[in-house]
Amino acid sequence: MRVNRFSRARRRTALGLAVAALAAGVTTGAGPATAQPKAAPTAAADCSAAYRIEQKLASGTTWRMCWRFESKAGIVLESISYQPRGESRPIKVLNSAKLAQIHVPYDDGLSEYNDLTRYNFGDGLMNMTAAECPGGTIKTVKVPNTSYYDGRPNIKGLCTTTRSRGHAYRFLNSDQDGKVYQAQGKDLLVYTVNKVDWYEYITEWRFQDDGTITMNVGATGSLSPWDYDAGDGRSWPIGKGSAAKADSHSHNVFWKLNFALDGSSKTKVEQYDSKVSAPAGQGAGPTARTTRTKVTKELAGDIKNMRWWRVVSTAGKNKDGHPRSYELVPGPTSKYAGRSFTKHDVYFTEYKKCEQYASENQPGCGAGAGSSVDKFVNGQTLTRPVVWMNIGFHHIARDEDQQPMPVHWQGFSIAPRDVTAMNPLTPAALAGQNGNWNSGS
Repeated sequence: MRVNRFSRARRRTALGLAVAALAAGVTTGAGPATAQPKAAPTAAADCSAAYRIEQKLASGTTWRMCWRFESKAGIVLESISYQPRGESRPIKVLNSAKLAQIHVPYDDGLSEYNDLTRYNFGDGLMNMTAAECPGGTIKTVKVPNTSYYDGRPNIKGLCTTTRSRGHAYRFLNSDQDGKVYQAQGKDLLVYTVNKVDWYEYITEWRFQDDGTITMNVGATGSLSPWDYDAGDGRSWPIGKGSAAKADSHSHNVFWKLNFALDGSSKTKVEQYDSKVSAPAGQGAGPTARTTRTKVTKELAGDIKNMRWWRVVSTAGKNKDGHPRSYELVPGPTSKYAGRSFTKHDVYFTEYKKCEQYASENQPGCGAGAGSSVDKFVNGQTLTRPVVWMNIGFHHIARDEDQQPMPVHWQGFSIAPRDVTAMNPLTPAALAGQNGNWNSGS
């Protein structure tokens, strides 16, 4: 196997450059070398068959989207729509979804990397075999400047497949027919493997039949053999004795979501906070009150107990007359406070085409404009909100990380809130039980 041109040994000498301006480069948008066209559906995603992903799951839910390749971000998904059983047409969810940075600072302060922008993450796309895409299809992606396959730019690197996730619901209807209603959920998975030096990243997009979208990055591959020199408190001994101490480090992963609920990017953002108060009197229990704050200007937000956000449609409602929305559901995170752009968990910014990456953003947005997401937040009114999610993982190595390293995952979800009037997987026998259906008994 050819060693990546950006070896860790060479990268270590570039400290300071890794957090400086990018070297000039052109982002490519090439597509598959071999197309596998199929008949276009009535309401297809807005792209040719070669760039289209469409999957109808066993429950009747259909997901549609387009894809394209970028040299830095890798695979970008666009025009994402969701059509559950019972909806006459697709419901647009996102204009685009992409990785926006993988920031990797080491605890010893001697190494720090921005793997998307500095090392052209997309160019490290790996070939996959059928065993890595069980039951699915591997699409060929043209990667003109591939880091690992000189002269062979046609990479079999984009897997689309389906996978069971376990119970979607279970309900014993003891008050009526005594039946147990249960269903096993199905997901559409879209994923790639990108190699950046010793690490290999699995970028996974999971589209559930209930309308939830989960974004995960899994880090695997190998611990860097160049980073075994940290002192106590910044490392962990790997191997026999304590001679080899693997440097601890962080993986701060950013995603960028451009919503387009019901086809309009003019959405609203709302923040909800719940507060639990002590019992008011004898015999009473604690009370909880939830308040809504409309987020009308750009915001750098922080995860707190009983706090959540949603992006709300201004263009459509469900059959109950409620505005459609998607709730942000952060996964476990270790927030890294070492850089200004990693100090917050979520950023809501006004759409600007030039704002593409959470750090080392290029091209810039003009004189005086910031190059990281924290600088994008400058008080603008939100009319076309963009969501940037930051999920961190502090990797303290262990003996089990050799060899190869098991995958460690980090990510988040967006969950439908009032997108449909009922559970989109509701069985026909329960379809009439909407609202307070038992109020007359």
